[in-house]
Amino acid sequence: MPEMKTYGGGCHCGRVRFEAATDLAQILSCNCSICTKRGLLPTFVSPQRFKLLSGQDVLADYQFAKKNIHHLFCPDCGVESFARGTAPDGSEMVAINVRCLDDVDLAALTLTPIDGKRF
Repeated sequence: MPEMKTYGGGCHCGRVRFEAATDLAQILSCNCSICTKRGLLPTFVSPQRFKLLSGQDVLADYQFAKKNIHHLFCPDCGVESFARGTAPDGSEMVAINVRCLDDVDLAALTLTPIDGKRF
């Protein structure tokens, strides 16, 4: 069983920084249009396990389709390090882009394929 750990992360230029507590047990490899084009590898945490340290005042927001996810990105470097939205059960969630976590070996992780094109 993966271990719960608090990771630091952020955008490329460092203007957006956050901490998130996760066990990285489920990381999605989604084929939807935005995940594919942006190279997102999301894992989901509750808002209580996420803390935005810097960048709240500069984040740009992009929404599409059902508009239930706020794809937040740094306007300087363009990186989406996390998103906020509503899970299918109606609860709030934060989608962390695992590629934006510090000191994570992506090759050592197991990705779960999901067919996001059909949603």
